[in-house]
Amino acid sequence: MSVPQLVLSIIDVLACLFLIAVVLLQSGKSAGLSGAIAGVADTFLAKNKAKSWDAKLAKMTKWVAIGFMVLTFVMCLL
Repeated sequence: MSVPQLVLSIIDVLACLFLIAVVLLQSGKSAGLSGAIAGVADTFLAKNKAKSWDAKLAKMTKWVAIGFMVLTFVMCLL
């Protein structure tokens, strides 16, 4: 294994771990119904904060996944 392949492999593993973390940080889509049943009262500001955080995580997930796929494809070509 050459040095560029080793470096790309390490970056690929780090990107994979980061992608897993970003996906796990996102809230589930059914959290609203369970919160309503459990009696959790969300304020207007808390809802907007959660939506903006979820939107940032969703955007980050998209870009990290694209980078991970491109990096993995480049590694396959080497």
